[in-house]
Amino acid sequence: MGSAIPPQGYYAASAHPAPARPRLGGDRKADICIVGAGYTGLSAALHLAAAGAKVVVLEAESVGFAASGRNGGQIHTGHRKDQAELERWLGEIHARALWDIAQDAKATVRGVIARHNIDCALKDGLVIAAHSEAAAKDLAEDTDHLSGKYGYAQARMMDAAETARALGTAIYPAARMDNGGGHLHPLDFARGLAAAAERAGAQVFEHSRVLAFDEDKAGANLRTADGLVTAEHVLLATDAFSGALAPELAGYIGHLESFIVATAPLDDALYDDVLPCDAAVADTRHVLDYYRKSADRRMLFAGRESYWSVPKDVAALVRPRMAHVFPKLADVAIEYAWHGTVGITATRMPHFGRLGKRALFAYGYSGQGVALATGGGKLMAEAVLGNPERFDAMARVPPTAFPGGQLLRKPLVAAALFWFKLMDGLG
Repeated sequence: MGSAIPPQGYYAASAHPAPARPRLGGDRKADICIVGAGYTGLSAALHLAAAGAKVVVLEAESVGFAASGRNGGQIHTGHRKDQAELERWLGEIHARALWDIAQDAKATVRGVIARHNIDCALKDGLVIAAHSEAAAKDLAEDTDHLSGKYGYAQARMMDAAETARALGTAIYPAARMDNGGGHLHPLDFARGLAAAAERAGAQVFEHSRVLAFDEDKAGANLRTADGLVTAEHVLLATDAFSGALAPELAGYIGHLESFIVATAPLDDALYDDVLPCDAAVADTRHVLDYYRKSADRRMLFAGRESYWSVPKDVAALVRPRMAHVFPKLADVAIEYAWHGTVGITATRMPHFGRLGKRALFAYGYSGQGVALATGGGKLMAEAVLGNPERFDAMARVPPTAFPGGQLLRKPLVAAALFWFKLMDGLG
């Protein structure tokens, strides 16, 4: 893709216009300085500014430039680890707290959109499609567990026939329809969060990369090429890129490249036949397919992942996966193709914590950041405002460093991805 093509692909082409925001210049003071204008940072800024705090957001590029403006737009229930696994790992009390946090994260997304009139094509409905009979059995057990133990009644299993009718494809033996999930236009959501935060009093500076930060008795000092912010608290909300500013976190962050295409608008026959339920869909493979239809009748399909390199022709990479799921789309024109870096953790659970006395961090949403990052920003705001209980519940999830150190980490993670691909192929 040439440099003239926006890195957010279809989302940049279809999003509502965004205002040009200034670059930080000179010195200023704030109660809280937030690094990163994605979902985490913007949600934190909105909640803090609404509470009366003086907030400055520093963004290296533009609002929603990275994952928050390029992702699949899917609103998921819970975490990447299912609740039964969290119970075995962390105990039932902690697992329950994490469930409640994830549920509130979904409610936060919907509440912010409603209160601030954010036009981002929000729709209810998320399908988790089982890629094998074994996955279908696990999915049914998890659905029963959520219903019986957590009282979650918005999800139900569908057999192969109902799944085929709902999705317009016969490749899945079963699926879960979750009416508590949903989907939206991710870049419009990010831009709406930024506008709401600014109306509440936050200042957002773009093209203001933080080069370094330190602490002294006066506060935390964050330096850009053209300015300095001194603040009582710092929130690092840079997800996959957190290790660049805080090297002590680098070993806990994995980088995964995800690839998405947008077709030309579908004609009436195709639109009705392909994904007729109009929910977002993610399958159960380790290297998953995820897809949905856009408000302007396109198929947005993401398939394949890479820990190592980005291909020159993203459309050629993704098209075979899309055609496998929807043979009728095999020859449909692809008008946009793009990629983005996903921040993952070895545990697939977000990593929250503190650096020094003034800095908090949150990252590693592992593909479920629309809800969890928005909720994570709210938790960071709560912690700064003196209510750290929910932030601390996330911070108590033990992180695991990726193996291999600085030189070998990337090839070892790439090898793990290849292994997972083999396992997916074996069902």
